[in-house]
Amino acid sequence: MGSQSSSGMSGGRGSSSGNPAEQPEAAEPNQSSSSNSSSSRGRRTADRQQGDRQTASEEDVDLAEVLAYLLRRGQVRLVHGSGATGLQLVQSYSDSDEDSDGAWEGRLGDRYNPPVDTQPDTNEVDRSEIRTQILLATASSTLKGRQSFTHMLSEREQGRCRGSSFSHGECSRIRTHFLPNYVSHKDTYQQKAFCGVYSEDGNMFLSACQDQNIRLYDTTRGRFHLRQTVKARDVGWSVLDVCFTPDTQHVLYSSWSDYIHLCSIDGDSENHTALDLNPDERRFCVFSLAASTDGKEILGGANDGCLYVFDLEQNKRTLKIDAHEDDVNAVAFADSSSQLLFSGSDDALCKVWDRRTLREDRPQPVGQLAGHRDGITFIHSKGDARYLISNSKDQSIKLWDVRKFSPKEGLAASRLAVTQQNWDYRWQQVPQRALKRHKLTGDTSVMTYRGHGVLHTLIRCRFSPEFSTGQRFIYSGCSTGKIIIYDVLTGTVVSRLSGHDACVRDVSWHPYEDNIISSSWDGAVRMWEHRQTHPLEEEREREKD
Repeated sequence: MGSQSSSGMSGGRGSSSGNPAEQPEAAEPNQSSSSNSSSSRGRRTADRQQGDRQTASEEDVDLAEVLAYLLRRGQVRLVHGSGATGLQLVQSYSDSDEDSDGAWEGRLGDRYNPPVDTQPDTNEVDRSEIRTQILLATASSTLKGRQSFTHMLSEREQGRCRGSSFSHGECSRIRTHFLPNYVSHKDTYQQKAFCGVYSEDGNMFLSACQDQNIRLYDTTRGRFHLRQTVKARDVGWSVLDVCFTPDTQHVLYSSWSDYIHLCSIDGDSENHTALDLNPDERRFCVFSLAASTDGKEILGGANDGCLYVFDLEQNKRTLKIDAHEDDVNAVAFADSSSQLLFSGSDDALCKVWDRRTLREDRPQPVGQLAGHRDGITFIHSKGDARYLISNSKDQSIKLWDVRKFSPKEGLAASRLAVTQQNWDYRWQQVPQRALKRHKLTGDTSVMTYRGHGVLHTLIRCRFSPEFSTGQRFIYSGCSTGKIIIYDVLTGTVVSRLSGHDACVRDVSWHPYEDNIISSSWDGAVRMWEHRQTHPLEEEREREKD
């Protein structure tokens, strides 16, 4: 997670522990990518050995030096309190402790206005294959006037549509004019909602909360009815990720624990199975989960910088890959084949792995994607094994083409940018120096999107569904309590949904219907749908722009 906004400075693995001996040192910016993995392993081994030595000689530790170290690293904070000095020490964890302070509750929205690109650079995306894909999927031409809803209605009335009605692509284009904008259903918890996701068929919604409950909702035919509540087991602070198995008969969840848990949701009884990842770290967490399409394997990204693959049929961990120099905050399968894997980390890199050639003793990614200036909080695949998006603490989302990997100078530039970050995204405001907009050397991203805030926690972003929108949009949670929707091809913000009182950590768009469910630290889970008294007014305004 990164106690100080990114990898090189403090390392998320260190931030999960109060022991200063376990904090990895800043990475050298001039190291080549080929030496990253071995140097990272060496640092982690050295950290553990140093921790053992320090434990054996705790009586010799200078407490003043330790306190200064922890304050400098952001592991503790001085706040106003009672006592002789009027000061109090508060321990800081990376997504693993609670504080009554407004920042820690994710309520800095009124004090932060995320920067927006008024003129996004579309040079790369204009020449990309994804542009062609989206235009075809939404039956769109390059002429603005011919894309309007009113023009399409006129064409149909004059009998100029193919067939007797609109094509599927034309229906997708029409639906893009009626984005969710109204809260139709809501549920409220006593503690923070961390994540929520629709099932593949959209008939169920899975929600995880800091109260250690996993809630399953019936969402058929526009419903939002609580169907089942599962008490999660072996939870450290909160359930941090959940997902359905492909058959939707089980759910997977993770927390600060050595185990990923598998729980049946089909039937009256709950059957919990603990899947032991057997990590080396004393304090361990899986931040991100994904299930393979065939349901046989589970992919996890953890705070020790490793990727884990657990085989359900063999009931054991089959792979542990030393993948990144810092916390792996996000993992994803590239497509339905489940052969290509994506990972994103606090080292600000996205990496692409081929499951067929992956070896524990020599873990080599197929390629690396560099361009972010700070840690990555989430990644999402378009599902075609070609494009993915990454959300970052540098307050941007980037679109990547995995056929265009970053050169060595790109990796070095990203590493240098990360090591220069020295603010804590969990409770500090974004410093101006962290909002640089020019591209780093070797940045191979296709597009950059700005207009949302990434503070407090690992905020998530996703592509909109293919069926209903042709994947025309990217949508993201926001630290200001909003849901931000971008146009993939123009980079502009097309919608801001307001209503939450704290940061929105997760968002999920129904795969077939026009609604979005947001999960927020204000304890609310809200379903948004489109409601418009005068539906043509929005179209007229769009044509004026």
